[in-house]
Amino acid sequence: MNRALTPPESVLEPGLPIIDPHHHLWDRPGARGADLPPPSHPFEAVIRLSPRYLFDELLADMTSGHKVVATVYMECGAMYCRGAAPAFRPVGETEFVNGVAAMSASGIYGDVRACAAIVGHVDLTLGAAAREVLEAHMSASARFRGIRHAAASDPDSAVLGPLAGRPAGLYRDARFREGFAQLAPLGLSFDAWLLEPQLDDLIDLARAFPDTQIILDHVGTPLGLGDYVGRRDERFGVWRKKIQALAALPNVACKVGGLAMAFPAFPSFLSDPPASSEQLAREWRPHVESCIEAFGTDRCMFESNFPVDLGSCDYRTLWNAFKRLAAGASATEKTDLFSGTAQRIYRVDLT
Repeated sequence: MNRALTPPESVLEPGLPIIDPHHHLWDRPGARGADLPPPSHPFEAVIRLSPRYLFDELLADMTSGHKVVATVYMECGAMYCRGAAPAFRPVGETEFVNGVAAMSASGIYGDVRACAAIVGHVDLTLGAAAREVLEAHMSASARFRGIRHAAASDPDSAVLGPLAGRPAGLYRDARFREGFAQLAPLGLSFDAWLLEPQLDDLIDLARAFPDTQIILDHVGTPLGLGDYVGRRDERFGVWRKKIQALAALPNVACKVGGLAMAFPAFPSFLSDPPASSEQLAREWRPHVESCIEAFGTDRCMFESNFPVDLGSCDYRTLWNAFKRLAAGASATEKTDLFSGTAQRIYRVDLT
């Protein structure tokens, strides 16, 4: 797939402000080179599309046509501090991203605020000892807003490929919940990444901690790989009922995106030529509209999930797809979806 040969789409609604609430930064030299073996999983193929995604690449996407005014950084295991004690190594990621945010806030690169809020990682199975690590993140950056501790797991290792190996039932684990209990007293939020068959675990967690702001990533990750090949549509009704159950809990918000990843396995993934925004909107519409109907626009936010979603489209095309999906929304609803919800939940400072 050669995106360089694909003419860029014209930007829809270029004046609509966007806060991108979910992207990563990384440098993976091991994913570069012409002599690499064929990827063993579709996710590996995506990493090879963008083995380096740092401030230069992010800035190029932010200024590629849409009015992206700020972003929220999401942890991805980047730039951990090798010399720190194991529990504190993720603090290095917050330190690294805070430096990128300071570069952006300098104004040298224009009137954009990359990484204006930071979501890091803490191993909550540390139990009560997680509080000290959380406080270290907070000391490392005034932009630190919360953590993500992913639970994505499936008995079939072919579903997650290189990301397989997490224990099942993490969000129900007693030690994890002892660590989770440290978030609300510090005013910190929790991003949850898990797969559609695991959504009951998150429903139970959110009910147990009604005072903790929880954000569901990637609409709960519907599946179309491994044991779920050809079953995404069949399981749609199961997924939607769980989304509705989550939406009934006022402490949960939803990131609407991630459908360009490998795991849902839509036809647009790694298609050649790349899918248009019209095709993406058509494929994603049932999941997107179900989430917005369940949560309301004031608890939904469109996300880029870049560079992971590069497997289906470039940054400009992705936001065009979301704008097509929101075409019938009111001005207030569009503000919620594209910036307002993210700004409120992650306390994004645009001054």
